[in-house]
Amino acid sequence: MKKLLCIFVLSFISIAFAEDASNPYDLKLAITRNGDRFQLSASYVVPITACEAFAFITDYEGAKIFPGVVESQVLSRSGNRVRVSRLLEERILFIPFEMRSELEYTELSNRALLFEQLSGDNKYYKGSWRLLPDKGFTTLKYEAQIEPNSLMPSTVVEYFIKNMVRRQFEVMAEIVTIKGPSYARACK
Repeated sequence: MKKLLCIFVLSFISIAFAEDASNPYDLKLAITRNGDRFQLSASYVVPITACEAFAFITDYEGAKIFPGVVESQVLSRSGNRVRVSRLLEERILFIPFEMRSELEYTELSNRALLFEQLSGDNKYYKGSWRLLPDKGFTTLKYEAQIEPNSLMPSTVVEYFIKNMVRRQFEVMAEIVTIKGPSYARACK
């Protein structure tokens, strides 16, 4: 019994270290629930400038390269405000699940991107991206509140959000690291 417990503890520790080693972007993610709303906080660090990071997060139509994003189209631009239509698709328990939204983004050049759902399948969705430059690296910080409008049990929705969000941020960090320098032309 003691030997089995020791093997279990060692396995758990090695899994924890493997997860840490597979997180080269210092990805931090927190999802908390407050009633029907979820508070999402995420951040990751990438080796690009704040200008390149801003060009990346404001490439609205380029978002189609991310998992789950089927469509992303700019509807209008007025000053620093941009309206975007999005269609997301995921599977929950092998059932396809689509989520449409129209978002309004407010661009604060090279510092932040604020957004709010104007219409769509969520009851509420609002948040921001903040860019924190530091010696050749930029930390991208995401904060949002979301209240899904779903007939599915809240535990299933919570599982979906937690898994979809982690995968989205991992892919974003990887892609921005690879593609970030290609956004340098927008910074000249």
